[in-house]
Amino acid sequence: MKKLSKQERHILLCRKIEEIPFLTDEALAEEFDVSVPTIRLDRLTLGIPELRERMKHMAEENLNKVKSLHINEVIGDVLDLQLNSSAISILEIQKSHVLQKNKIARGHYLFAQANSLAVAVIDADVVVTASANIRFLRPVYLGEKCVAKAAVVSENSLKGSFTVKVTIFVNNEQVFEGDFKVAKYLDGK
Repeated sequence: MKKLSKQERHILLCRKIEEIPFLTDEALAEEFDVSVPTIRLDRLTLGIPELRERMKHMAEENLNKVKSLHINEVIGDVLDLQLNSSAISILEIQKSHVLQKNKIARGHYLFAQANSLAVAVIDADVVVTASANIRFLRPVYLGEKCVAKAAVVSENSLKGSFTVKVTIFVNNEQVFEGDFKVAKYLDGK
């Protein structure tokens, strides 16, 4: 692959971050075959905030769209939300999320991230989980970033129910998958 000029790299860097805003400087450096300090300088020159600021801004924008949950009830930071269609969240595994002995994340945190995203993607004031069919594909460890992607795959408008597929990835490796049946809860019915 030929070396890109600074101008070409800047154009592609902007496109890449717009396409996948939660890429780290390290991942971008690898993608463009340059050093991490070069990527940081490029971001500074282009006025692109660091990853934490980008994520914070996206999370704030998208949490305002969530109707079915309170802001504190969504597990992870919501990076993208298209009601009744799709959503993306990210959860960094902290010390409080792991088993002390082996630093593996407790499964209920991954389930909670997936389940809360499946509920949040539905455009209704109250949404409940009716059932879930889930699989853990590999352990997740302390410090790993879990990117959950939810997609509404079907809707039963007569029952007000939806099937939402949620997959969780760590560095593009799938670690969890689940099919969630969720339903709008209407007036105690």
